[in-house]
Amino acid sequence: MIVVLVKEGENIERALKKFKRKFEKTGVVKELRARQQFDKPSVKNRLKKERAIYVQKLQQIEE
Repeated sequence: MIVVLVKEGENIERALKKFKRKFEKTGVVKELRARQQFDKPSVKNRLKKERAIYVQKLQQIEE
């Protein structure tokens, strides 16, 4: 359960933004979308490898 503490006099939009940020960090929506379709293990491995290559290239550019 997500709890957002709202300070007195705090804007409702700011509290909603805090809630959205916490909700996104839980990964509920991401997991729900992943469960809606089945991906073969070979596809998962390929995507994982492509992501690792992408991240490695970003790190090399940063250095």
